[in-house]
Amino acid sequence: MTKPGKSASPVNPGESARKVLVIKLSALGDFVLALGAMKAVREAHPKARITLLTTPPYKEFAELCPYVDEVETDGRPEGMKATAALIQRIRKEKYDIIYDFQTSGRTKNYYTALNRTGRAPLWSGHHEKAAFFHDNADRKTMHSIDRLAEQLEVAGVAPGGRWLGNSAPKPDLSWVRPKLRDAPRLQPAYFSLEQPYMLLVPGASAHREAKRWPVQNYTELAKRVADLGITPVIIGGKAEGQLAQDIVRKEPRAKSLTTRTDLFQIVTLAEKALFVVGNDTGPMHMAAIAGAPGVALFALNESNPDHAAPRGPKTIIINSAPTLAELSVDDVWQSVRALGVLPDAAQ
Repeated sequence: MTKPGKSASPVNPGESARKVLVIKLSALGDFVLALGAMKAVREAHPKARITLLTTPPYKEFAELCPYVDEVETDGRPEGMKATAALIQRIRKEKYDIIYDFQTSGRTKNYYTALNRTGRAPLWSGHHEKAAFFHDNADRKTMHSIDRLAEQLEVAGVAPGGRWLGNSAPKPDLSWVRPKLRDAPRLQPAYFSLEQPYMLLVPGASAHREAKRWPVQNYTELAKRVADLGITPVIIGGKAEGQLAQDIVRKEPRAKSLTTRTDLFQIVTLAEKALFVVGNDTGPMHMAAIAGAPGVALFALNESNPDHAAPRGPKTIIINSAPTLAELSVDDVWQSVRALGVLPDAAQ
């Protein structure tokens, strides 16, 4: 019974929910790490129409994701007029509950705007007035998967009320290939690739040079791989085009697929890759989640793998140098050998 002067604690609508909003705007690595939490939301609200509010780069990928029914891409509107229109649309939809998995200053402001009348929807996120306020002081230093799991616990979405031990909802990309009916464009042969091949992911934030392993090191690694009869395949976007050109010019047995792969193809190429080596960047997370054995390179001065490391079933994390320029090819090669995927003669 509720005591006089106190309101009842909010209750997650669970299976009775009919309309649910999930907010996840970016970036690629964080987006795919949130897929486990999105799946948990789908399972908690099996009868609901779930809308994802995101940004244009993730539209095509999200539209095929089995955890959402509708995708809206104006999650970062430009200007006050567009922002007001977004808030008005959210208010009119009368969602049973909103899960803010971005938890940024921007999305916190969305809640503030929705709550000006004191009638904001049930909200799971990092706002002190939200119905389900994730107020852990250490949330910024938690790994994304663990932070989202705890946020779901606060919102009443967890088996038995808690995600115990290592049971936090993990991202899963096994739906990609069947959703696209294993189309020809998902096969290595579409890119004129034969197995065995491995993936190189040389990109990272352009303004954080210390997070990038030097191109000459990737070139030397590509040479060692090619000498074993394994094709080094470079993936990335336009920003990685010059890096790929530099590698291929010095090691012509390497193959560049920069700008040629969509997010689905990154997943399916990783599924059949012998292994992957890359910096702390989105495609590396996708490859690890897809199940590719891999070596992820972290600079001690730039990022903490406890907060942001790829969590694949067969991923080795290297974080032994202040900057990646100080990480030798031999160091990385030792970890590649430890994966146990190279030909016997190279182990």
